[in-house]
Amino acid sequence: MPPAPAAGYRRLALATVGATFLLVIVGGIVRVSESGLGCGPAGSGLNGWPFCNGDVVPGLDLNSLIEYSHRVLASVVGLMMIVLAVLAWRGYRGQTGLVRASIAAAVLVVAQGLLGAATVEKDLDEGLVAAHLGLAMALLALLLYIVREASVRTGQPASSEGTGRGREVGSSLGRLSVVSSGLVFCTIVVGGYMAGTQNYGRADYQLGDGAHHACGKEFPSCNGEFLPFGQARLVDIHLTHRVFMYLATIAVIALIVMALRRRPSAGVVRSARIAAAILFSQVLVGALNVWLDEYEALIVLHLALGTLLWATVVGLALQLHPARAPSGASEPARGATAVPA
Repeated sequence: MPPAPAAGYRRLALATVGATFLLVIVGGIVRVSESGLGCGPAGSGLNGWPFCNGDVVPGLDLNSLIEYSHRVLASVVGLMMIVLAVLAWRGYRGQTGLVRASIAAAVLVVAQGLLGAATVEKDLDEGLVAAHLGLAMALLALLLYIVREASVRTGQPASSEGTGRGREVGSSLGRLSVVSSGLVFCTIVVGGYMAGTQNYGRADYQLGDGAHHACGKEFPSCNGEFLPFGQARLVDIHLTHRVFMYLATIAVIALIVMALRRRPSAGVVRSARIAAAILFSQVLVGALNVWLDEYEALIVLHLALGTLLWATVVGLALQLHPARAPSGASEPARGATAVPA
């Protein structure tokens, strides 16, 4: 029977979750400080990535330092994910879910780095910006799954949701948690696409700096109407983000209400309450981003709250789809190692 992951492995997985969240926030700072091309303009090739203006270490230019700090942190996160995969493969091969998720995270973080390079090379193309943010959210969710798998004790269910009343609750709450997670994910990705239009909006559409300002300072209305699709491309992009936000808000509120009414476990109730607080704050900050002049701190806070909401809803979904530790898998290979407790 394979051993449960050591406490050190679980701590490393949790640390990687925290580092990934920090990386997302630093990415937001790169955006609001207009440092995305701080290491070289589009078309710089290797001089712009992995080098910074042709140098291994950048000079004292602020934009270069901000962009380079994002790259350094991304390298650290990538190394942590690779270490998680190696340790899972060597020490916990009997836990197939943990091993597969760890290897997938290691592969995806390499793809994320290459996607970041392509984003710089293609002049911060809005589609690549959105894909880069979406892959970051996928990696965060995968890491939360790894943490959950690493916490499973051998031969024991991860939580009581898998038995008795939990099956009844999971049949409805579980599906709703998956739908809510999907809608939050789509809202974040479309928000990333909207942010990527920031560089060309004024010249093409006379609507201000990108899709962010396509509705002026109106919320929930937009240019005198509720959802005036068809006025211009940037308006449509902005409204698409709002539509996903409305749908995600409805779904998450329904999930919170159902979880608090049925109370399948203390963990689910706690996650539902946290989700409620984050959702309220996120909608308020999003509205303030429209109503007020663009403040960099509000933009970064909006990204941080959106990421926290995504992580909370995904965590709630994982609680409602409990894992079971392997009960008859073979012993790990000879020489297997693990992070010490």
